[in-house]
Amino acid sequence: MRIRQARKEMEAETAAATARQRQEEAEEARAKAAAASESEAPAAEQTELNKKAEATAAKAKAAREKAIEAAEQAGAEPPDLEPLATDAMPRRGLARKADGTPTSKTQRNFTDPDSHLMQSGGSYLQGYNCQLAVDSDHQVIVAIGVSNQPPDVEHLVPILERIATSAGALPDVMTLDAGYWSEDNAKTCAVQGIDAYIATGRLPHGQPLPPKRGLLPKDADAKTRMARKLRSKKGSRIYAQRKAIVEPVNGQIKEARGLRRFLLRGIEKVNGEWHLIAATHNLLKLFRFQRSQQQALVAATG
Repeated sequence: MRIRQARKEMEAETAAATARQRQEEAEEARAKAAAASESEAPAAEQTELNKKAEATAAKAKAAREKAIEAAEQAGAEPPDLEPLATDAMPRRGLARKADGTPTSKTQRNFTDPDSHLMQSGGSYLQGYNCQLAVDSDHQVIVAIGVSNQPPDVEHLVPILERIATSAGALPDVMTLDAGYWSEDNAKTCAVQGIDAYIATGRLPHGQPLPPKRGLLPKDADAKTRMARKLRSKKGSRIYAQRKAIVEPVNGQIKEARGLRRFLLRGIEKVNGEWHLIAATHNLLKLFRFQRSQQQALVAATG
């Protein structure tokens, strides 16, 4: 009975994911058709784009109806089929077929269905992807997030939105590890005026970046340019600071405060727990900074 219910819930989730994908495709096709009409493209091209927009809209409608039906059969709440807000953490992508049904590799955890299988230190664990952004001056956490999507690359845009909201501005310089590399992320940072240093690949621990050699080809792609940027003297110096900015915060939370696992289950509760951890981390930083200032003042005045 429990296995059958889990199967229905899994089918509802994959159907909802497919419905959201079909909706995005329909909106994209509709936008292309509208653009062609406004630009007075040839009639044959407009007709073709309009047909494609109608076909994708029909597929989106059918996928939406299937997702709602699957949720009803699973006894779940109606699925959220609207596009994610720009500051929302990404949703996990369960393996599914083109029609939205699960594959033989699709998995769902009985203890915490919201969680997902994550790779960590060469092994796998059932958990969540917890994000944080830290300032370079005081190791204060300026943005956080929790998702059940393993890859880090999809988290950069919402984290930037959250940094802007909490700090009132985006950083001038930002360092990120290889998990965040993508050409789109590099472009996003450039458009936002952020001088980003994103590792394009992993190196063995403690091994320095290989030196730059030769002229950079004029037709070099974004990844090659970023790799060269990190290999420059300035880039190596800036990226090396990442280990002294964000890594100590991870250590303080995991080792000094003992957060090795979450106590609660479900993504909403885990998100609340992660917010509490970040808030108390910042309070401790504020307390220690104020105490150091007071001690310095006492020492200066005798």
